Amino acid sequence: MLRRWPIALAGLGALLGSAIAASPAAAAPAGPHAAHLVRPAAQLARPAGHGTRPLVSRGGPAGAAQSTNWSGYAAASGTYTSVSASWTVPAGTCRGSAKYSSFWVGLDGYNSTTVEQTGSEVDCSGSKAKYYSWYEMYPARPVNFSNPVRPGDRFSGAVTYNGGSSYTLVLQDLTKGWKHTVSATLAGAANSSAEVIAEAPCCTASGGILPLAHFSPVTFTSATVDGSAIGSFSPAQIVMVDGSGRAKDSVSGLRGGSSFTATWLRAN
Repeated sequence: MLRRWPIALAGLGALLGSAIAASPAAAAPAGPHAAHLVRPAAQLARPAGHGTRPLVSRGGPAGAAQSTNWSGYAAASGTYTSVSASWTVPAGTCRGSAKYSSFWVGLDGYNSTTVEQTGSEVDCSGSKAKYYSWYEMYPARPVNFSNPVRPGDRFSGAVTYNGGSSYTLVLQDLTKGWKHTVSATLAGAANSSAEVIAEAPCCTASGGILPLAHFSPVTFTSATVDGSAIGSFSPAQIVMVDGSGRAKDSVSGLRGGSSFTATWLRAN
């Protein structure tokens, strides 16, 4: 997949520098950077990475951060050791050209140049929706799991920093009963943010964000950071927008400090 860090809008260009242009690691801006690389799913050439971080400016609902590829919530005022959440895989409505969307939990990427993350994917190839799951230690490329994924599957994901350069990523399909526990290493990660995100992967041949696949509303629940509700960390709310500032999806306020819904509005 392509992506992993949120790509913010022009106002932060000076801060984000080359991070705005592509999925490779770059100077870190103050805001989401999800660079999730798209990996091929069933012959579908996916973007290069979920790790692309958002290029962020302020605006939108209640001063939410705006990103061209991330939406959701990110705790980003300290250092963090774990993040987790649950969600139901949304259904994709597909027609026309290829489109992409992913849903994940992760550490880093909002204000740093790495992202350690795991989640699910809904991509469109013409009128056909493709569903799958993955993990990624950005800037390394993502790794797909081979298990079948269907809309309506209940997922749970968690990323934990163990110290040194060691991480544990856990992804479960609670509906189908499979679980993956991945031990991975990444040197130099800042652990400076923890996020729960819906994303439009990066990148087109010219380095732009891929069109956002039409997904049914997806609700993240039990979103926790370091064992507490994400809302207790005064997280940044992130809204995905196009180049003209129009929202590509809507993000609800936090309910109970740990639940929110992302609703698709437009592809790009």
